[in-house]
Amino acid sequence: MQDGRYALPTNAVVNLPNGYKPSAKEEYMNPRHLEYFRRKLQRWREDLVEESKQTIENLRDEVRDVGDEAERATRETENSLELRTRDRYRKLISKIDKALKRIEEGRYGFCEETDEDIGLDRLDARPIATLCLDAQERWEHRQKQMGD
Repeated sequence: MQDGRYALPTNAVVNLPNGYKPSAKEEYMNPRHLEYFRRKLQRWREDLVEESKQTIENLRDEVRDVGDEAERATRETENSLELRTRDRYRKLISKIDKALKRIEEGRYGFCEETDEDIGLDRLDARPIATLCLDAQERWEHRQKQMGD
């Protein structure tokens, strides 16, 4: 525990009961909460890495000598979509890695802007969240005003 918050180093082992789900009745971001989210993030990361490997293999195995132009155009469109998806996964994996780092440092689950609790429900739905709901809404409002 540092600064009144728990940190969970990579080598720390926390046993979770089968079917464990964080509860608001427990202390917020206690070691069990952190372990639950660490496992969730690690599984998500592993799935994305595996899907990315599949994409690479699919592109490699694909026959480049395609018959007519219509079929070639279809293949190029499919390849472009695959590569965009892979790029999205790469960015998501980076965000997952940052969330795992925040778990190690004792900053996970707290808003980067206000330092308030992000909330268990929000983190369960979006475990890479870095902003509480109010701060996220303000950020989105600013983005709309700027035209992005």
